[in-house]
Parts: sequence; structure tokens; C-alpha cells
Amino acid sequence: MVSPFRHVLPAITTPWTAADGVDHEFLTAHARWLLAAGCSGIIPLGSLGEGATLDFDEKVAIVRSLVAAAGAAPVLPGVAALSTKQAVRLAEACAAAGARGLMVLPPYVHKGPQREAIQHVEAVLRATSLPCLLYNNPPAYGIDFLPADIVGLADRHANLAAVKESSGDARRVTAIRAAVGARLDVLVGMDDMVVEGVAAGAVGWVAGLVNAFPRESVRLFELARDGEREAAAALYRWFLPLLRLDTVPEFVQLIKLVQQQVGRGDERVRAPRTVVAGAHRQQALAIVAEALAARPEVG
Repeated sequence: MVSPFRHVLPAITTPWTAADGVDHEFLTAHARWLLAAGCSGIIPLGSLGEGATLDFDEKVAIVRSLVAAAGAAPVLPGVAALSTKQAVRLAEACAAAGARGLMVLPPYVHKGPQREAIQHVEAVLRATSLPCLLYNNPPAYGIDFLPADIVGLADRHANLAAVKESSGDARRVTAIRAAVGARLDVLVGMDDMVVEGVAAGAVGWVAGLVNAFPRESVRLFELARDGEREAAAALYRWFLPLLRLDTVPEFVQLIKLVQQQVGRGDERVRAPRTVVAGAHRQQALAIVAEALAARPEVG
């Protein structure tokens, strides 16, 4: 099975209309812009995509819109739900809508023993023949898929193709690669450890600030991948204050604010989220202004 989980894959934000519906017109234009800038696919319905606030039908409609917009590029939606039954239904619907792969999350809210999280993921893997990316984000979801867990899942499910590693520990990339060898691709899932993750062996980046800076994101990943250390370090130094906005609880609001500041979206979010305000907003705006003033030429 050829893995579609490589290179730079935007965790695309979900744009909202003033009436709190999905803005499909902007969504399709935004996806095309990201792909034209060199990204290799699109990942909707994730945490940054406010997937937990989307209704089932909204999720399927988003996948359909993105499949129509993406052409040959793969659309790789996140599959997350409160129950295993809902997750399986969503996986099947996304496949029917034209998805070329799935990002599989542990169940929302429920924090049971490890075996329950593994059983949940396995049910989704069994429900589809599409290649799947296991999303490991213990700070966000309270479940940590350890290398031994991942080895077991890979042994039992041929369609498990990759792991998105968001523990925040660069050593985990090395540990997963040591455990599974070339059997699975490993992708970085946190913006501010992309260079470290690639140095440890990651072959892809599920990125957030790419929604506002796609050319810079693609260039940074490729410099890191190709061993251009000095050039990568210089671009990383410029980018890091922005990339760190992806690692705080208000990351959705902040990334959408950055999009708005660069003229590539609106900061609207769906309740219960509200737009970032006060000192936090002013700090973010200062970061964006400083970055734009020193924005490098990346071609």
C-alpha cells in the first residue's frame, strides 16, 4: 500500500459564514491555494479544523467539497467521534465521499484503559481499506499510543500506514522508527518541532501555520528533509514565533487570527470557542507584524 501521508499536509481550518455555517466557497479556494503553494494533500476535520463542533453531515459535505477542489491531491479527513459506532460510520462515509486516506483519532471525551482506545482504533481500521494515519496526541486526548501499541496495530492491520506523532517528545519519533522500521511512515504533528522531527526520521508534517504561510512551510520542510541545515535553521528562526502559536490551548483562534492578518481567511470560530481577545490577542498581533516585517523570500 502506497502511503499518502508524506511531505507537508495542512490540517486545514474550517471557515464559517456569518450565519455559523461552513463556508464551502472559501474552503475550496483555500485548499487550492495551499496545494498550489506546494502542499501534498489536505487533512480536514481535525482539531484545528474544529472537528468536534461539526455535525456528521457537515463533515461529509466538507470532504466532498475538498475532494472536488483537490484534483489529484489526496484528501485525508480526521475520524474522531464520541463512540466507536459513530467513528466507524464517519470512516465509511468519508471513504464514500472520495477520501484517499483517514487520520484516526482515539475517542473524544472517554478516557478508559489503553485496551479500549486500541479497540476503538482497530474498529475504524477494520471498517475501511483506505490507508490510515494513527494520530497520537496525549496532551489533547489523554491517550498515549506507545511504540509497542503501534507495533501491534501495524502487525494486525495492513492499512495502518503512518503515525502522526504529537507527544512533543522528539525522541518518540526515533523510538517509533526503531520499533516499526520502514513499515510505517512517521509524521510530525506539532509545528514547533518540525525540524527536530525530520532530523529524527519523520517523512511528513501535519502543519497548522501552513494555513497562512504555505510556501514558507513547504520550504522549511524540504530544507530540513534535504539536509540543508543552515538554510533550514535560518528559516526556522524566523518562523518559530508563529509556529509556537500552534502549541497553546487557543491554537485554533490564533491560527485563524494569523490567517485573517495575512488576508487568507477570517478569525470566526464556532462556539463554545470565541475569538482571542485582550493581551493575548495583542501579543499574537505583534508576533504576526514582526514576522511580516521580516518575511523572507522563499520563491
